[in-house]
Amino acid sequence: MRFLHTGDWHIGKNLAGFNLLADQHATFETILQIAKDEQVDAMVVAGDLYDRSIPSEAAIQELSNQLTTINLKQQLPLLAISGNHDSATRLGVGRQWFTSQNFYLNTDFNQAFSPVQIADTQFYLLPFFGIQEVRNYFHDERIRDVNSAMKRIVAEMRKSFDSALHQVLVAHFFAAGSHRTAESETMIEVGGLSAVDTSLLHDFDYVALGHLHNRNALHEERIRYSGSPMKFSVSEAKMEKGVWIVDTAPFTIKWVPIAPVHDIHILEESMKTLTDPDFAQQFPRDDYYAIRLLDREIIPDVMNRLREYYPQILNLGRKYGFENPQTAARQIEQQLAPDQLFENFFEQTLGQKPSTAQMKLIHQTLEQVEKDRR
Repeated sequence: MRFLHTGDWHIGKNLAGFNLLADQHATFETILQIAKDEQVDAMVVAGDLYDRSIPSEAAIQELSNQLTTINLKQQLPLLAISGNHDSATRLGVGRQWFTSQNFYLNTDFNQAFSPVQIADTQFYLLPFFGIQEVRNYFHDERIRDVNSAMKRIVAEMRKSFDSALHQVLVAHFFAAGSHRTAESETMIEVGGLSAVDTSLLHDFDYVALGHLHNRNALHEERIRYSGSPMKFSVSEAKMEKGVWIVDTAPFTIKWVPIAPVHDIHILEESMKTLTDPDFAQQFPRDDYYAIRLLDREIIPDVMNRLREYYPQILNLGRKYGFENPQTAARQIEQQLAPDQLFENFFEQTLGQKPSTAQMKLIHQTLEQVEKDRR
């Protein structure tokens, strides 16, 4: 059979305060088109469907529409698990009747040992788990770490292996030898040790992993991270996103890239260059930007001036820091009043203007300081 391996959708995620739902919907449409073009027999989503355990109403509606489109409108079998960002309880509501439509959503560790058979393949859906869940299931307090847990888990799964079929594990964890690269990857600790020894997974024909956002985080032919289908942090700016297309017989795997709806750019330039219209027009206004200024002097109203050309700035920093503090202080004293200085510092540090309440507080503080100096 042929299936599409994706994961880490993080529906409802914001990027430095910017709402990504529209981009996530467009990315989903691309994934769906890839599934059609590749004529897959099923889609696998390896955890972190939501970005948080209590998603917003808009995020719930968006994910519901996506799952409905895949499974009901397109009649495509869907296999998914809960990740560390998901609330297993909330995500799992309704799963008892999903299976009647070939939608297999597992959020319960106890159900991980009942394989789902589609065509020539048995899928084992292992949601994100804690060590205590494993101890409770096997009634064994000697299970102390993730590798002793995985050894028992795989041994239990092997009992239902059908030698005439292929076996695929769908899971969400950090595998030994992987490299965390993305700011948006939440550290997960499964029972004290976060790295699962990949040698424990070689009984499976393929292991479809979620959690790390870089598809190159692990270099094993049959154990793969799909990575996130979108860039969710500046550290992911140079990553190529996409999905895996996996064939079980004969085994082949193919990467299909997904172009970003709005890309993330890292710009290291002087203020003069960045505000040159000829330079700025090379970059789409609606993309996202992380900017590191090469200038060392104080630049008044820097964020607003940059946003004239790059409205969606994720962060702003200085590659070389500021010039000599005493010199900079003299320039500040000459150019800016105290309240203006605070506003400028606040905006450069946090990437947004202070609120009316914050400015009122600073004015009151400055007035008190002035009174005390008299």
